[in-house]
Amino acid sequence: MDETNRRLWLIDAGYLFNAQRGVDHGYRFDYKQLRLQLENAGPIWRAYYLNSTPHPPTDAQDSFHTWLRSAPPGGPQLITKLYELKTIRADRAFCSDCREQVGLSCPNGDSHRIGNQQQKGVDVAIATLALVHRDRYDTLLLSSGDGDLLDAVEFLSEQGKRVELAVFDYGVSTELQARADNVFWINDFADEIRTQRR
Repeated sequence: MDETNRRLWLIDAGYLFNAQRGVDHGYRFDYKQLRLQLENAGPIWRAYYLNSTPHPPTDAQDSFHTWLRSAPPGGPQLITKLYELKTIRADRAFCSDCREQVGLSCPNGDSHRIGNQQQKGVDVAIATLALVHRDRYDTLLLSSGDGDLLDAVEFLSEQGKRVELAVFDYGVSTELQARADNVFWINDFADEIRTQRR
C-alpha cells in the first residue's frame, strides 16, 4: 500500500445505479472491475458502499451485498452500510408551472394510499465517514453527484485533502466538479467495467 497517498472511496450506490443508465439501454457496471480501474491511479485504502434498501432486503440483495464485501479475487472488498428506504406520502404534488398543489389518486380506489420510497441517510453517512476518517487518508475518492456534500468537500479540501470524483457524466453537481482535483469519468471506460453475463 502506498502510504504517501491513502485513498478513501465513498460510494453513493443509488447515484451510481441511476447514473449508469446514461451509458446505454440496459447498461450495468461491475463493482469489482470499477475498483480495479480506479486502482490503476493508485491503491484504495478503504472503500464504503452506502445504499438504502427495503426492509427486510430480498435474498438477491443479501447475496449481492455479501459479494460486495468479499475480498479479491472473488469480489471488490467494499464495506457495506445499508439504510432503510423511507416511505413518503405521494398523494399530493406541487406543479411548478401552476404554482399549486395537485392531488394524485389511484385508479383502483380513493381509499388507496399512494406513497413513494426514497433514499435517506446516505449523504449524511458519506459526509460523516469522510470527516471521521480524515486523519487516516490523503485523498477522498467520491462516487456521488450530490451537491449537498459540498460543505464537507470544501472543508476537507481546505484541510489539505485531495478530492477525486469517480462518476458518470450524468447528474453530477458542477459545484463538486469545480472543487475536484481529478475526475474519473466512468463513461470513458464504461466498456471495460461492463457486467458480463454469466
